Amino acid sequence: MESPFEIVRAATDEAPQQEARSRLGARKLPPSLANLDASAPAYQLDEELRAVLNAALVVGAPLLLTGEPGTGKTQVAFYLKWYFNAPLETFYVKSTSTVRDLLYDFDAVAYLRSANDPAPNAKKERKDFMNPGPLWKAYSRSRNDKEVSVVLIDEIDKAPRDFPNDLLLELDKHQIQNPFEPGQTISADPDRRPIIIVTSNAERRLPDAFLRRCISHRLELSKTVVRKAVEARWKSDFPRLTEEMLKKAIEQFFRLRELPLEKKPSTAELLVWLAILSAKGLEERSLDVSLSDLPAIWSLIKLPEDRERLPR
Repeated sequence: MESPFEIVRAATDEAPQQEARSRLGARKLPPSLANLDASAPAYQLDEELRAVLNAALVVGAPLLLTGEPGTGKTQVAFYLKWYFNAPLETFYVKSTSTVRDLLYDFDAVAYLRSANDPAPNAKKERKDFMNPGPLWKAYSRSRNDKEVSVVLIDEIDKAPRDFPNDLLLELDKHQIQNPFEPGQTISADPDRRPIIIVTSNAERRLPDAFLRRCISHRLELSKTVVRKAVEARWKSDFPRLTEEMLKKAIEQFFRLRELPLEKKPSTAELLVWLAILSAKGLEERSLDVSLSDLPAIWSLIKLPEDRERLPR
């Protein structure tokens, strides 16, 4: 049986384009590997995460999830979207983000262009050039459609220092002052406030005032959670791996995590590694080697200096 891993092969004197394009077109990507929506049903909540999530839902507080990258913080929001069949609004924080970006976007260029347009029917009002942001949409949906949304504020520690404190009013009152309609507010229905999930890689400490308004939980990579996550994706993403192969791979994965590495492999790297092992059609004995000689070790260990630390 031809290996699905060998898409790019050694060059030959003959033109390979037709066969190569055929192999490229026939590849089957792991369905849930990089698709948070597709992988949501397979997400595994442990008892502690379930408890803090229920606490946040009962009191209507934002849930702040911390932990190293790849522990599944972002996936929680997509899991809730699937679990409740709820709308999801996402905001991926950047170093230039402001709270206004979370509330609304104003197209100043289009507004100025329109203001100088001599046509009598050209739009002139500022409100016509406003696009609601994730929180605005969620609050409006709560009030108008009586529907609870999930709002993801992802990697808040990337934002400028004042960003969390600038968000306090919206988190307290669950309302937004409409900058284009003086005196008008966009507020959530008190009983249908959005479920707000905030994630942080803990690269810097968040302000105390912000932390006080959240229920916080740190996600850790336990062997039980990792095993369940792998088992849930086994048939769809790693169909050529045996149960024993999966067990052995997880053991080696945690051996790597026990080493003093600058960047330890996370669940995300593990899932990619398993997909590669499956595509290669490797057997369990291929993992009975030193950690430095594990197949496709580069998919687990990303830094050259960490590769040098591996036992040989």
